[in-house]
Amino acid sequence: MSRPASPSFNYQPLLRRAGILAAVSLVLAVALVSFLFGVEDEFFSRVSGAFFVFFWLLSVTFLGVVPFVSWAANRWLGNNFSKTSVPLARKPRTASSAATVRKPVRTVSGHNK
Repeated sequence: MSRPASPSFNYQPLLRRAGILAAVSLVLAVALVSFLFGVEDEFFSRVSGAFFVFFWLLSVTFLGVVPFVSWAANRWLGNNFSKTSVPLARKPRTASSAATVRKPVRTVSGHNK
């Protein structure tokens, strides 16, 4: 017997990310609608509209724009561009600054002159 062909694309990470985006979108929509309008009439229609707007914006950003920018940077600027790290510019610490002795500040309490 022949085995069925396995799919060439793994959908599990994409579905997981979409689920996370849906949960975040639902929380944002409920928070926004309940803050603006309260939990009165037409609550669920307002939440559903806000959910789809948030989900659309987040999914286009995190599933489309961010991967495209990463792909474009690797493709057009080369793999070495994303792998190189810029060293942090830090001033070396001098021994004299560590040995500075500071006098405590005296406060005058009680009498205002």
